[in-house]
Amino acid sequence: MARPSLLVDINRVPWLSTITPIDGSVRVGALVRHAMLVEQPHHPLLAEAARWIGHTAIRSRGTTGGSIAHADPAAELPVVAAALDATIHIAGRKGRRSAKASEFFTGALETTLADDEIITAVDMPRPARWAFTEFARRHGDFGLVTVVVAEVNGCWRLAIGGVGSVPVRPAEAEQLLNAGAPVDEVAAAAAAAVSPTSDIHASNDYRRAMTQEFTRRAVIQSGRQLMA
Repeated sequence: MARPSLLVDINRVPWLSTITPIDGSVRVGALVRHAMLVEQPHHPLLAEAARWIGHTAIRSRGTTGGSIAHADPAAELPVVAAALDATIHIAGRKGRRSAKASEFFTGALETTLADDEIITAVDMPRPARWAFTEFARRHGDFGLVTVVVAEVNGCWRLAIGGVGSVPVRPAEAEQLLNAGAPVDEVAAAAAAAVSPTSDIHASNDYRRAMTQEFTRRAVIQSGRQLMA
């Protein structure tokens, strides 16, 4: 999709490949491979999400910063970042800045990154409880629907991927979840909040139905004791 006239290899910048626990979060360097995320013990949600990314060859080469910058709404890491409202650290010719995931993703394959900026690291808050569910045709395929539920600082958060141009945070469903509403009520609110499009893989009605089902599963898996 891009044909740059100059390619700069940053693989030998050592601090871009580190994973560091910091202030209730885990700072993941932009060059941390998906395979490293699977093996790291500091953030179980990230480890679980990374297991669903592609296949061995992809996980051994694909990077955290690359996935976040690419901003595919069906990719796993952007959905996790949205659920946790991760802090994305950015460097460019004008200096350094940070952006929350809620403002960073602006559309399918679109972010607030300028042409002369790169991601250097991502701070992922560590949830007390969490769940990751994904529906894909085959393990390793992009998810038709991905749901992340996470409790951060006593507040439940919910993000859904594959159903819009950016990961969706369904506000009403989150409010119901935090209020202790029944699982089915939370799941129905999540499904009502999405407006997926139909494509060769699934219709919009099918994606909406899978949103409801996989939200239900995620809430149950998160360990939240709600009435069914």
